This record gives sequence, structure tokens and C-alpha cells, in this order.
Amino acid sequence: MLYGRSTELAALEELTARAREGRSGALVLRGEAGIGKTALLDRTAQSASASGMRVLRVTGVEPEADLAFGGLVQLLWPVQDRLDGLPEPQADALRAVLGAGRTPTRDRFLTGLAVLTLLADLAEQGPLLCLVDDAQWLDQATSDALLFAARRLAAEQVAMVFATRDEGFAAPGLTELRPSRLDTGDAVSLLADLGLPPALRDQVIAESAGNPLALIEFGAARRDDPGSFTPVTVADRVLSSYRTQIAALPEKTRLALLFAAAEGRGDLPLQMKAARALGVGLEDLEDAERAGLIQVTESTVVFRHPLIGTAAYQGAVLARRIAAHQALADAADDPDCRARHLPLATTSPDDEVASELVAAAERAADRSAYAAASLLHQQAARLTPDRRAQVRRLTDAAACALNAGHAGQARDLAEQAERSSPGPEDLARLAPVRAAVMFESGERREAARLLLRTHAAGPGLGPAMLRTGATYGWFAGDADSVREAAERLASLGEADPMVEGMAHLVDDDYARGLPLLERAVAGQDGSDAARTRALHSAILLGDDATAMELAAAEVARCRAQGLIGALPQALHLLAERQVLAGAHRDAEASVAEAVEIARDTGLRERVAWLGGVPARIAAIEGDERRCRDLVRDVPDVGRVAGESALSLLELARGDYEAALGRLETAAGPGPQRHMAMAMATVADQVEAAVRLGQSERAERPMRAFEAWARAGRQPWALAVAHRCRALVDGREEDYREAVRLHGQGRRPFERARTALLYGEWLRRARRRSEARDTLRSALEDFEGLRAVPWAERARAELRAAGDATTSAKATAENVLDRLTPQELQVVRLAADGNSSREIAAQLFLSRRTVEHHLYKAYPKLGVGSRRELARLNLV
Repeated sequence: MLYGRSTELAALEELTARAREGRSGALVLRGEAGIGKTALLDRTAQSASASGMRVLRVTGVEPEADLAFGGLVQLLWPVQDRLDGLPEPQADALRAVLGAGRTPTRDRFLTGLAVLTLLADLAEQGPLLCLVDDAQWLDQATSDALLFAARRLAAEQVAMVFATRDEGFAAPGLTELRPSRLDTGDAVSLLADLGLPPALRDQVIAESAGNPLALIEFGAARRDDPGSFTPVTVADRVLSSYRTQIAALPEKTRLALLFAAAEGRGDLPLQMKAARALGVGLEDLEDAERAGLIQVTESTVVFRHPLIGTAAYQGAVLARRIAAHQALADAADDPDCRARHLPLATTSPDDEVASELVAAAERAADRSAYAAASLLHQQAARLTPDRRAQVRRLTDAAACALNAGHAGQARDLAEQAERSSPGPEDLARLAPVRAAVMFESGERREAARLLLRTHAAGPGLGPAMLRTGATYGWFAGDADSVREAAERLASLGEADPMVEGMAHLVDDDYARGLPLLERAVAGQDGSDAARTRALHSAILLGDDATAMELAAAEVARCRAQGLIGALPQALHLLAERQVLAGAHRDAEASVAEAVEIARDTGLRERVAWLGGVPARIAAIEGDERRCRDLVRDVPDVGRVAGESALSLLELARGDYEAALGRLETAAGPGPQRHMAMAMATVADQVEAAVRLGQSERAERPMRAFEAWARAGRQPWALAVAHRCRALVDGREEDYREAVRLHGQGRRPFERARTALLYGEWLRRARRRSEARDTLRSALEDFEGLRAVPWAERARAELRAAGDATTSAKATAENVLDRLTPQELQVVRLAADGNSSREIAAQLFLSRRTVEHHLYKAYPKLGVGSRRELARLNLV
């Protein structure tokens, strides 16, 4: 009987009922030790099993908190026969986790995707319940994987419940439920069977503070020994009670319990194999089993409550604990299990032990368990007698911490390595980690300078460090760093056309810089690094077609290889290109997916940065409130995108002084101004300045843009350059050339703005018939883009030019606008002939969720099958 738990049980029953109906969900039970979380999980498991749900269960174990994927192995071991049904990269990731494969996992979130797919596949045979107890003691690799899966559950018939103490196991985004303390009436009912006198019962209730475990333990203790307690916290009092019970057991029984607590996983054969070294046998567990402290089966030992194990371990003297861990290490057949015990059995530097820990760290890193790998490298460093080897291991620990997403820890480890007086070569190995942390923390110029200072000391690292230093310098606005990186690469015989091109761009030498970027695009060797450089070079060139193609290819590569952590950045670059092409709904779908993945993977700054893309769309479409809300969260590094969006809003509504002032302030110094500002905002600066009668305020950026456009030879850029010059000089030949060039370009918003401005010029020149034709073209483009304020301007000009048929009308609805961004992605892939499983693998969803989206999309599109879907125009 569970007293006082009707609210909690109702919430858990609702969760499982929804899963049985095909609506997945996850819940976190959070509360202090003894509050009844495990009892709630037990009741939920019992109820779910009775209703036909399959139950998978895992319990976090404190000694295994740093063992890579220890919890996931426990959860998935009974269903490992289902791995062959997963997409190959996902199957390989889980085989590596379960020790059945050696394929390195390149992305730490791929395992979470594999868990999601596996759980969804299991749920195909019926609803599934996953219960995680003591989640605060899960290793981070397991936590990351399970939380990734939990956050992406939708329609898979899967319910997940995590029980955790107040501290640890952060699970943002998941619903939390805190079990309440028992009131007096429920406490009295719970104690009824103990037969305590009323006065003693009331004292136990007061001391227990409504904690069910404390009520049971204190009540039993007072019944057997009515003497007074000296209470502290509830957890400490419960722990003290358990220590008292354990202290009353025979010495060998206490030692057997120490082995069980130190081993942690409940592996009875391993415990007994190790315990024999200290003269302990299976019979020595009997007294503890009779006392109800443990439950023993033919292969497992389980403490009735985790605090009993804590009491057994903490109650042993240090020498006994060391001896137990050494015996467990010697008895272990699994090298990772051995590596878990060795640091706890070693009190002085030991290079042989340190080497074993390094090997274990490398195995953990191969499975993308970077947090565990970092800890193992730290333990190896602590046990390493040689100072230089110690520095190398601390450096590796810092790099793994950075890969695990722990930038603060990576910084601390790097500083610890520096304090160990490393040599020049060690500093060079450390520099990329320190620089990456600095860059992410906003110290971009310092990060670039660090790499340039130390590149020469690291054999084989120099060129890569210089390229990264140039990139950091570019984003930091540090022109000297970009130039210096280019010069040093050339002196090493490693001249990089992208870096060299950037170095010329910071000096406004577009004629020399842009051809080098063209070489970077054309000369890629197929490597991932070269493709990335080619993509960024195409962006700097303004080569929309190539940039779109390369960005789409990068997104496809991330999908195919399961590079989940890299996908938000790739989708961000693709979305920016889609906005330029006028594909606003596609861009919103790309951003929506990127935001969802970034949230699921803890990339919080990326979530904010992504807001610049929909902010630009909102500005074009005239949605001021949404634009301002989105820009508010864009981080400083994305300031150009945010200011560009706001200035476009101000320009559309005729607030020219505000628009121009904003752009002039945002431009600032630095190489990123040359490309990002030139491509995104120079036309806005020119138009605002001309409208104010102060064209001289835009002369300098306009001349730079013209030089860049001539050197790059992109039709859209040349068209915008002619439009800007036409605005300033008023020459019709510039307008006509701009219109002609826009016919070869790919930016419909810029094309429409050129037509609008030329139409205005023609109307003022009293060539009303020509003006109407040009303005109608602008209006058509603006309406297609849903650019409401710009369309209104075009209509006003048309009316002024004598067109009486231009009253505002509702834009014809595009059926695709009825779909959510994810539905749009799913229906397009389905229309291309992809199966639900193939779509799920590409979008990192489950098959059931894909079919759920299709089910919702069909009636919105007026179709009933994939065959009908394929006949629709989904562009």
C-alpha cells in the first residue's frame, strides 16, 4: 500500500495510458532520498506489466557514475538482439556500447538517436515503459543518450520515467513531478503495523519529517530500541540507522557487504571471486540477507536501498576499501571494469596503472563517451610519475571535456596542465583546446593570437592551428591575425587559398582575394575540411548556387553519418541560403529542425544564434513583434544578422534615420564587416541615406561593395551595385542594367526591390505606362514572398502611376503554408519516394513519428496517400 501518493500515481498512470494510445512522453520524479521514488516506479512497473506493456529498467549505481555507458548496457542488454534492425551507423554505435563492435562513434549524440530508434522499434510490438531509478548516478554518456531519446519521443508508444534526487541529473525540457511528504494521517497509517505507543509514534513522525523511508527505519529502530536519537538531516539519520545495523553484523559479513558496495553492479560471481582473496565466501552474506539489508539471487546482490550500500562502503576503513578495489580489479575480466577499480586501489604514482587508464579512456572516446574518457585521463594524470606525460594526459582530459560539452571543465584542466610547467611542444598540443574554450567564451581575438603564438611548436599541428587561428581572427575582427596566418601558411609551403583570400579581403583587395576564394571552391579534394572551406568560401564570394549546393550536401552528409552535433550548424548555413533564394518556408523548416536538435543536445548558444534567420524572414514579411523578439536573443557574434533584420523593418516603414544609424553602428571595424555587411546591408544603407538626402553617408560602403561585386562577378551582386549607383546618381542606364542582371540571379527580394525603385523613378519621370509594368513585376515578387510592407509600397506606387486595379487583396494561399515545418520536411521526403524508415533515419525521428506527421499532413493537403502526394507541387 502506498500512502499519500494518489497525485503521483495518477500522473504516472496518465503517462502510461497516453503511451498505450500512441502518444509518447517522459517524466522526471525528483526528490530527496527515501521520499518514495523507487516505490512509485515499482507500482508503475507492476501496473504497466498488468496492462500488457513491456518494461525495461535500469538503476544508476554510484560507483559506476563514471563508467562509460554502464547504465545503457544495463538497460539494453536484454534487447541487444534487435540491433540488426537499426540503420547501420546507429547499430554500430550501440554495438560499440555493448562491447560487440569496434567501430568508432564520431558523434556523441548518435548513440541517443540509436536508443530512440531501438525503443521505437520495440514499441512496434506493443507499448513500452522505460524506468530509470537513481538517475543522478548514471554516467553522463548514458544520461545524454536517454535524454536525447526522451526529448524526441512523439508517437512511438513509449513512456520514460526518470527518478532522481534533488541534486544532479539536469533534465531541462522534461516535465518534473516532486513526490510530496506524507501528512500526519498517512504517516500514522504507514506506522500502524509496527505497534508503537502513541507518544513514541508521534516522536518518530516528527523526526521523519514526512519521509516514508525515515518513518519505516526510525519506527523499526525505536520499536527495538526506544532510546533517543540525535537527529540531523533525514538522509543522515537514515544513513546512521543503516550503519548501526551493519555494525552489528559479523566482520566477514561486513566485508562481504563492502565488496557488494564497491563493485556496485550487483555482479555476485565477480564479487565472490574477488572476496575469496580476503577469505570471504557466499555464506558470509547470510546474516545481511536475513536482516533484510540485501536481496541475493544466483547471480546478483541488490541492496534494499542505495543508502545501505553507501553505509556499508563509508563504514569501512580506508585500507579495507583499497583492498576490496584491488581484489575486484584483479578479478575483473573486462578491462573497463578493471580500470574503474584501479584508481581507487592506487594511492601513489604508478605508470603501469596510468597506462591502463589511458587505454580505457581511448576506448571510451571511441564510443563518444567523452565525459568518462576525460575522467580516466585525469585519473591517469594523477598516477603518472613523469611530468611531461602528466601534462599530455591532462591535455587529453581537457580535449575530451570540451568534446563532452563541458567548456568550463576543459578550461580548468587546461590551466592545470599549464601550471605543470609544460614545454613548448606540450603547450602547442594544449593550445587548440584552450583556444576553442576562449572562442566559445567570447575571447575570440585572444583565441586567434594564442594559436598563432604556439603553432610552430607542435609538429604536424601547425597548418591546422593557423587555419583555425585565421577563422577565429576573422570573426574577432582581427585583421592582423588573418594576415599573419596566411603569411605563415605560405612560409610552411601550406598556402591555403581560403585563408590567403581572406587576408586580401581584410585589406579591401577584392581583385586578388575573390579569385583565391574561387580556387578554394574549385580545388576541394573531397575531405571534410576542404568541403567546409569551400562552403565558407562560396558564402564569402556571394556564389549562391554553389553555396546552396554545398550547404545541402553538408546537411546530407551529417544525416547519413549521424553527425547530430554538427547538423544544427549545417542547417543554419542552409537556411541562410534558402532565405536569400526566397524559400522562406524551407528556411523555417531548416531552422526549426536545427533548433530542436540544438536544444536536445544542449547547444544553447546555437539555439539563440539561429534566431537571426527567422528574424530576417519576419523583417521581410513585416512581422515587427516576432522580428524584435527573435533579435533580442541573438548573441553578440550574430549581431550583424540581428541589426540587419531590424534595419530592414525600419527601412520598410520609412524610418530612414533609425535604419541608417543602426547599420552604421553595427558595421564597426573588422574583416567580417567587409563580407557580411556588404552582402546583407549595403543596399539598405544606400537607400536610407538617399531617402534622407545624405547619400554621402553611404558612399564609402557603396564603393567597397561595387569593388567586391566587380571582382566576384555574381549577377545578383552586380545588379544591386548598379541599383545603389542609380539611387545615388539617378541614371536610368544603371537601373536598366540592374534589371537585366537580376534576370540571371537568384535573389527574388533584391530583384523586387530593384523593380520597385526603378518603377518609382519611371513614375517620377512621367513614364507611367513603363512604370506600371515594372511595378507590377515588383508586386508579384513581393506577394510571392509575403513581404507585406513592401507589397503595400508597390501598390501605392502603382496607384500613383494610374493603376486603379491594385487594391490590397489576400495573397493566394499556398497549401504548404498549412503544414508545420517538420510536416513539410516529411511530406517532401515522402513525395520523393523515401520510406518512413528512410525518412526517420534522415530526420533523426522514429518511424511512427514520421507516419504521425504524414497522417496529420494528408488532410491539410487534400490527399489520402503517398501516391497522391507525389503528384503535388511541393516546391
